[in-house]
Amino acid sequence: MHPTTDNRPALLLAMGEGVADRLLTAAHRTRLATLTRTDPHLVAHDLTTPAPRVAAALAEAEILLTCWGATPLTPEILDRAPRLRAVIHAAGSVKHHITDACWDRGLRVTSAAAANALPVAEYTLATILLAGKRVLDSAQRYAELRTDHAWLTESAAWGNYRRTIGVVGASRIGRRVIDLLRPFDFEILLYDPYVDVPPPGAELVTDLDDLCARSTVVSVHAPQLPSTYRMIGAAQLAAMPDGATLINTARGSLVDETALLPHLLTGRLHAVLDVTDPELPAPDSPLYALPNVLLTPHVAGSLGNELHRMTDQALEEVERYGRGEPFMEEVRASDLQRSA
Repeated sequence: MHPTTDNRPALLLAMGEGVADRLLTAAHRTRLATLTRTDPHLVAHDLTTPAPRVAAALAEAEILLTCWGATPLTPEILDRAPRLRAVIHAAGSVKHHITDACWDRGLRVTSAAAANALPVAEYTLATILLAGKRVLDSAQRYAELRTDHAWLTESAAWGNYRRTIGVVGASRIGRRVIDLLRPFDFEILLYDPYVDVPPPGAELVTDLDDLCARSTVVSVHAPQLPSTYRMIGAAQLAAMPDGATLINTARGSLVDETALLPHLLTGRLHAVLDVTDPELPAPDSPLYALPNVLLTPHVAGSLGNELHRMTDQALEEVERYGRGEPFMEEVRASDLQRSA
């Protein structure tokens, strides 16, 4: 029990339609009401033209708890939130809604990017292991043949023993992937021009083409920046050995799909694409039907009950704020120059 409810910070939920219902369980709402002065069922879907209840809550709010679909915090919106001191984002990137005006006004910002990184890293690990075992190929062949077959002969070049995995980008996700790969019998290469000392278990490679040439799997985890646009292009794809697999769980714009497609159509390369450019491939895209392509609809990140991990992290940050402690995962303006 708090000696007086006035000691608790006022908080407003701000996120897209339906997001709060997926993000917050009844227990989360109860905890939120304990930690803060808030109506845990009041959600601001649009702060540009807020309803009277939302406008009143925004005027009192010391914290905004945001998630996907949050309204960009323009100077005009911040003018209506004179008591706002912190934005706690229960998802990954804050680039969509944290504007320069937030930094100009000294707002503290934190995100659950670390919590969101884990399911992406788990998806990546799973697809790396499946790629090495050629699961897509063998499943399709098994369905076609439906008879005894010389699988040991056909699979002579398959397997995960002492394969080389190339990780592009030492982001939170890239580092988690390296952590998860460490117990296996892999050689792990890392390319990131901003890294001088690689994580334990990885070899730092200073040339992206070299990483691609040495790797049987190349997994992309770099942020979407002007400098990373189409970073996996014609030269890098041509350098990859026959039968290698490209995994992209970052952003579709990082891979030149026009250059990738001929390698996929001939079967020279395999691909696991959780993101594409555009985000939804055209209905007639070959990516949907190619047997050497696993195409998924951006499901590597948090979904279902995995959203609750992000909620838990966000509420831990709310509690830290209430105790006057630093955020565990504070985001600073300078961080956004090299992060997603």
